[in-house]
Amino acid sequence: MTNVRSHKGITPDLGERTLVDPSAVVIGDVKTGDDCSIWPMTVVRGDMHKIRIGDRCSIQDGSVLHITHASDYNPGGYPLILGDDVTVGHKALLHGCTIGSRVLVGMGCIIMDGAVVEDEVIVAAGCLVPPGKKLESGHLYVGSPCKKARALSEEERSFFKYTAANYVRLKDEYLNEA
Repeated sequence: MTNVRSHKGITPDLGERTLVDPSAVVIGDVKTGDDCSIWPMTVVRGDMHKIRIGDRCSIQDGSVLHITHASDYNPGGYPLILGDDVTVGHKALLHGCTIGSRVLVGMGCIIMDGAVVEDEVIVAAGCLVPPGKKLESGHLYVGSPCKKARALSEEERSFFKYTAANYVRLKDEYLNEA
């Protein structure tokens, strides 16, 4: 059995130059953009709803990406959507949420069902983003549950594209070794 596999006849659609580590698992209705990296021991499970990952996203070691299925309790469910240039730190849990573009999700974060993280946000390591919460563009969020800490500096805003490009370079090193 492969680590990139179909579920109910839907096969993951990986963008050009995308790396999926052999120890990671990608299942079902998952589509990535180009130049993405899915690192060791990560699970991306689109089995009961869709997962969409934009260009130049890095999903780091031990992360879990899943959806919220549709039910009587949650009509329509929630897909998992990531914009472009998103860096997801080690061991993050993203569950049925929407993440904008140019976002840093810190290590160990949990972002829950129906939460929305707008563009250009840093979610600090260890944050819990409760179901349905909206994180406004241009801010740093900290804590559990998370709270807006402050506006981002211009230097921090420039970091989003830097870190995305850095992981594209690292991913390319791995692909060139294969």
